[in-house]
Amino acid sequence: MNEGKKCIPKRRFKEFQNDGEWEERKLDDMADVRDGTHDSPQYFSQGHPFITSKNVGGGYINYDDVQYISDEAFEEINKRSKVDKNDILMGMIGTIGNMALIREKPDFAIKNVALIKDTKKVYYLYLYHYLQSSNVISQLNSGMDGGTQKFIALNKIRNLNILIPYGKEQQAVGAFFSNLDNLITLHQRKLEKIKALKNAYLSEMFPAEGESKPKRRFAGFKDDWEQRKLTDEVELFSGLTYSPNDVVNEGGTLVLRSSNVKNGEIINADNVYVKSDVVNVDNVQEGDVIVVVRNGSRSLIGKHGQIKVKMDNTVIGAFMTGMRSSNSFFTNALLSTPVFDKEVGKNLGATINQITNGMFQNMHFMFPNEEEQIKIGDYFTQLDNLITLHQRKLDKLQNIKKAYLNEMFI
Repeated sequence: MNEGKKCIPKRRFKEFQNDGEWEERKLDDMADVRDGTHDSPQYFSQGHPFITSKNVGGGYINYDDVQYISDEAFEEINKRSKVDKNDILMGMIGTIGNMALIREKPDFAIKNVALIKDTKKVYYLYLYHYLQSSNVISQLNSGMDGGTQKFIALNKIRNLNILIPYGKEQQAVGAFFSNLDNLITLHQRKLEKIKALKNAYLSEMFPAEGESKPKRRFAGFKDDWEQRKLTDEVELFSGLTYSPNDVVNEGGTLVLRSSNVKNGEIINADNVYVKSDVVNVDNVQEGDVIVVVRNGSRSLIGKHGQIKVKMDNTVIGAFMTGMRSSNSFFTNALLSTPVFDKEVGKNLGATINQITNGMFQNMHFMFPNEEEQIKIGDYFTQLDNLITLHQRKLDKLQNIKKAYLNEMFI
């Protein structure tokens, strides 16, 4: 700590405001800090999960793509690295600083993960959240070693400087952040549930390849869908090509790029403005759907969003294509379907990640009559609005937590 700087947080619960300064101690003084095995045991199709840094993050263990080990390997590793309830895991390689709090009795072994065992010398929920503070993140960043694959030595984790108040304040702060985490988790689960519902309905409310009717329909619709060229249903328009010399710091015309498209809507992110006198393409209109057609990342090709409000003096960039139609909500839903993803995959070049307007002109999809298009478009718009609402609530809670981590810890 800097000489003369008082160890008191900016924000403090009222009942502790006269309790004096916090004490600075090393993490190793308050917790038993170890790491997992350095060996690579044999893997099996089932058994005990074998957790590495890639499986630790967001406060939980992610079991996706996890390997399994035998009873014998599990018991051998746990002689020195046994994980118990209320322990904390921290990534040491690649995803340095990512953490998981062990909330239930575990049944896994660890490798390349720091194990911060609960010794009751500090309240475990306080320590878990303090390890997410900007103070600790700064220490971890400055302590990294390695080139492309970053890592941090166990000794540097043991020597992290931790500031702690007396016991009751530790419990109050830990409980506060724990409740905030529970609220964040609740909104995350609601958001994931709605997204899963949308994905299921996108598969069921549009015909599968080779089919002329969807599995799920609104009442009153029985007719077969018809195969039509995409460009018979939508009008394509291209984006603006500009040079760095055309970019202005303020004013001018907004150019929408892939960074402005997120979760099916238009956002402010790394906005670029250009001189209005270089613009030779049409402004976007409310209802237009814009699609990423060229990007260094293959996975971003086909990412799209709908212009849901009037945007004056705004165009799309050269790596985007716009689609304009009378049933734009249906078009936006169609571009979210597995059928569209498959069509994009078929047209992508082997070396250039690009979809051209000519490729779009050769795409064919199944379309219902106009009345059913409107029904489907309106339904998915309502789902998208619900997803956006929950996403904004989640973002707000996460921003609140970030602010409190900065203000309630030193």
